[in-house]
Amino acid sequence: MSKQLALDGNHPVHTVRHRNIKASIWRNETDKGPMYKVSVVRSYREGNDWHDTYSFGYDDLMNVAKLMYDAHSVISELRVKEAVSRAAVRPPAPKPPVTRPRVPVSNTQRKEEP
Repeated sequence: MSKQLALDGNHPVHTVRHRNIKASIWRNETDKGPMYKVSVVRSYREGNDWHDTYSFGYDDLMNVAKLMYDAHSVISELRVKEAVSRAAVRPPAPKPPVTRPRVPVSNTQRKEEP
Protein backbone atom coordinates (compact mmCIF):
# COMPACT_ATOMS: atom_id res chain seq x y z
CA MET A 1 0.00 0.00 0.00
CA SER A 2 2.79 2.46 0.79
CA LYS A 3 4.27 1.85 -2.68
CA GLN A 4 0.93 2.77 -4.25
CA LEU A 5 0.76 5.98 -2.22
CA ALA A 6 4.26 6.93 -3.33
CA LEU A 7 3.41 6.29 -6.98
CA ASP A 8 0.24 8.39 -6.81
CA GLY A 9 2.07 11.30 -5.23
CA ASN A 10 -0.36 11.13 -2.32
CA HIS A 11 1.88 11.43 0.71
CA PRO A 12 1.83 13.37 3.97
CA VAL A 13 3.35 16.84 4.01
CA HIS A 14 4.91 16.09 7.39
CA THR A 15 5.21 13.19 9.81
CA VAL A 16 5.79 13.43 13.55
CA ARG A 17 6.90 10.29 15.37
CA HIS A 18 7.34 9.42 19.03
CA ARG A 19 8.46 5.88 19.78
CA ASN A 20 6.00 3.55 18.03
CA ILE A 21 3.29 6.17 17.40
CA LYS A 22 3.20 8.27 14.23
CA ALA A 23 1.09 11.29 13.25
CA SER A 24 0.89 12.05 9.53
CA ILE A 25 -0.24 15.49 8.37
CA TRP A 26 -2.14 15.54 5.08
CA ARG A 27 -2.89 18.58 2.90
CA ASN A 28 -6.07 18.73 0.81
CA GLU A 29 -6.90 21.53 -1.62
CA THR A 30 -10.43 22.92 -1.32
CA ASP A 31 -12.33 25.82 -2.85
CA LYS A 32 -11.58 27.83 0.28
CA GLY A 33 -7.87 27.00 0.26
CA PRO A 34 -5.82 24.19 1.77
CA MET A 35 -7.18 22.08 4.62
CA TYR A 36 -5.05 19.89 6.85
CA LYS A 37 -5.96 16.57 8.45
CA VAL A 38 -3.97 14.38 10.84
CA SER A 39 -3.98 10.59 11.06
CA VAL A 40 -2.41 8.74 13.98
CA VAL A 41 -1.25 5.11 13.98
CA ARG A 42 0.57 2.87 16.41
CA SER A 43 2.97 0.28 15.01
CA TYR A 44 3.55 -3.06 16.68
CA ARG A 45 5.47 -6.17 15.84
CA GLU A 46 3.95 -9.61 15.76
CA GLY A 47 6.69 -12.16 15.12
CA ASN A 48 8.71 -10.80 12.19
CA ASP A 49 5.80 -8.80 10.75
CA TRP A 50 4.99 -5.14 11.50
CA HIS A 51 1.36 -4.01 11.77
CA ASP A 52 -0.44 -0.71 12.30
CA THR A 53 -3.42 -0.10 14.55
CA TYR A 54 -5.59 2.91 15.29
CA SER A 55 -6.29 2.00 18.92
CA PHE A 56 -4.18 3.18 21.82
CA GLY A 57 -3.69 1.96 25.35
CA TYR A 58 -3.58 3.98 28.52
CA ASP A 59 0.23 4.23 28.38
CA ASP A 60 0.06 5.65 24.83
CA LEU A 61 -2.33 8.52 25.53
CA MET A 62 0.21 11.11 26.65
CA ASN A 63 2.36 10.35 23.60
CA VAL A 64 -0.69 10.79 21.36
CA ALA A 65 -1.47 14.10 23.07
CA LYS A 66 2.12 15.30 22.51
CA LEU A 67 1.96 14.27 18.85
CA MET A 68 -1.30 16.21 18.40
CA TYR A 69 0.30 19.27 19.99
CA ASP A 70 3.31 18.96 17.68
CA ALA A 71 1.06 18.42 14.65
CA HIS A 72 -0.90 21.55 15.55
CA SER A 73 2.36 23.54 15.69
CA VAL A 74 3.47 22.23 12.29
CA ILE A 75 0.10 23.03 10.69
CA SER A 76 0.17 26.53 12.21
CA GLU A 77 3.61 27.15 10.66
CA LEU A 78 2.44 25.84 7.28
CA ARG A 79 -0.62 28.11 7.34
CA VAL A 80 1.53 31.16 8.16
CA LYS A 81 3.91 30.36 5.30
CA GLU A 82 0.98 30.00 2.90
CA ALA A 83 -0.55 33.29 4.04
CA VAL A 84 2.77 35.07 3.53
CA SER A 85 3.22 33.57 0.07
CA ARG A 86 -0.36 34.52 -0.92
CA ALA A 87 0.21 38.07 0.31
CA ALA A 88 3.41 38.31 -1.74
CA VAL A 89 1.61 37.19 -4.90
CA ARG A 90 -1.43 39.45 -4.49
CA PRO A 91 -1.15 43.10 -5.42
CA PRO A 92 -1.68 45.42 -2.48
CA ALA A 93 -5.23 46.57 -1.90
CA PRO A 94 -5.97 50.14 -2.95
CA LYS A 95 -5.83 52.63 -0.12
CA PRO A 96 -9.07 54.39 0.74
CA PRO A 97 -9.19 58.14 0.10
CA VAL A 98 -8.01 60.28 2.96
CA THR A 99 -10.79 62.27 4.55
CA ARG A 100 -10.64 64.60 7.47
CA PRO A 101 -12.82 63.64 10.38
CA ARG A 102 -15.78 65.86 10.98
CA VAL A 103 -15.69 67.65 14.30
CA PRO A 104 -19.13 68.26 15.74
CA VAL A 105 -19.85 71.79 16.83
CA SER A 106 -21.51 72.05 20.20
CA ASN A 107 -24.24 74.60 21.00
CA THR A 108 -21.86 76.63 23.17
CA GLN A 109 -19.51 77.13 20.26
CA ARG A 110 -22.17 78.44 17.87
CA LYS A 111 -22.68 82.14 17.60
CA GLU A 112 -26.16 83.35 18.04
CA GLU A 113 -27.36 86.02 15.69
CA PRO A 114 -29.48 88.91 17.08
